[in-house]
Amino acid sequence: MDAIDRKIIALLQEDGRLTVTELAQRVGLSAAPCHRRLRELERTGAIKGYRAVVDPAALGLGFEVLISVTMDREDAGTIDAFERSLVGVAEVRHAERLFGEPDYIIRVATADIAAYQRLRDEKLATLPGVRRLTSTIVMKSVVDERPYPQPSVPPRPKRAR
Repeated sequence: MDAIDRKIIALLQEDGRLTVTELAQRVGLSAAPCHRRLRELERTGAIKGYRAVVDPAALGLGFEVLISVTMDREDAGTIDAFERSLVGVAEVRHAERLFGEPDYIIRVATADIAAYQRLRDEKLATLPGVRRLTSTIVMKSVVDERPYPQPSVPPRPKRAR
């Protein structure tokens, strides 16, 4: 991946609806080579997809909770069953398995505290291997959906003349 590929990614993180023509102009290429680079970035998985960033409150899902999950067992079967079950819970927006305590951090979105209480008691607490759930209500999002930073590229060594 070179500097042009990184610029393509940075621009698309800011505005995923750029046309290939607009993208090409911004990175200083003609449309055909820019399109080839874009398809290669998609093919290799550097660009995983495109989506709309949605305001959860506009969908009636403005109540967000971070949940720390501590497992009672960590054998492969239990972990696999927990993770497969977690994928099936529509309210889960983000979930990560961690080293150390807790075992997982999960972000969920619901309509209100009553909906969260039902989700917690009826779905999350019943998932395989769960020992403890600790809930933290999100007051507000300070940084959300930020594009990944572009790594600095070390300067090329100058050639001796």
